[in-house]
Amino acid sequence: MRKVEELINKEDSAWPMVKEWIDSAKNRVEVLPADPKNAEDALYKTQVTTRSPMGAIVYMTGGLLIDNGWVRILGSGSEKLNRSLPVWNKGKALPDFGKNSSFLLIADDAIGGFFLLNGGGLGDDLGKVYYFAPDTLEFEPLDLTYTEFLNFCFNNNLEKFYKDYRWKNWKDDVAKLKGDQVYNFFPNLWTKEGKDMNKVSRKAISAEEQYNLNIDFRKHLGLTK
Repeated sequence: MRKVEELINKEDSAWPMVKEWIDSAKNRVEVLPADPKNAEDALYKTQVTTRSPMGAIVYMTGGLLIDNGWVRILGSGSEKLNRSLPVWNKGKALPDFGKNSSFLLIADDAIGGFFLLNGGGLGDDLGKVYYFAPDTLEFEPLDLTYTEFLNFCFNNNLEKFYKDYRWKNWKDDVAKLKGDQVYNFFPNLWTKEGKDMNKVSRKAISAEEQYNLNIDFRKHLGLTK
C-alpha cells in the first residue's frame, strides 16, 4: 500500500475542478466538512490519489449530500454522514484495505438504493457505475464513469430518475434521516404491492441492515451475480 504522502498531490489535485462542478450544480449539493486525521486515514485505506475526483472527495470532504440528502456520496465521514468510503466497503466486496475489490460502494440514496463502481465483478465495463436498485434488486448499469456519476448527481433531473419513488413530503422525511440510515418499506419496493409510495409504510433503518436485506432477498429470489 502506498503511503498517504504519496496519495496527496498538492500541485495537481482534482479538488478545485470538483469544487467548480459543485458551485455550478443545478441540484443542491452540501459539502460535509472533513476531519484531517480521518481524511488521511480514509485516503490511505482507499489507495486513490487526490488527482482523481474520488480521491479528492475522500480527502477534502466528509461526503456530499445531494438534493436535500436524498443521495449521499461517500467521503471520509462526518457527523452528518458517519461512514467513510473504505470502512463502509470493508467486509462487503472489499476483503481488506488495499486489496482488489470486485466493486466499490460509492454512494446510496434514501430509499435503500446503492451505487457501485465496477471493479470487474459486475460486468466487462470496468470502472462504470451500477445502481443496486431497491425496486428490482438488480445491478443496473448506468454506463457512467465515477466523474460522469458526479455530474449525474449534480445536474441530472433526479425527480425524473426517481419517478414514482418519491412520496408527498419526502423532503421533510429525508431531512430526519441520519447519514447512515435509509428508509425501509413494507411491502417491499420490489413487490407488486410496493409500487405505490404513498400507500406503503416506511421506517428508518441502518444502511448496513438494508444492504444486507437486499443481498439476502436476491439470494432468496434466486437472482444471480
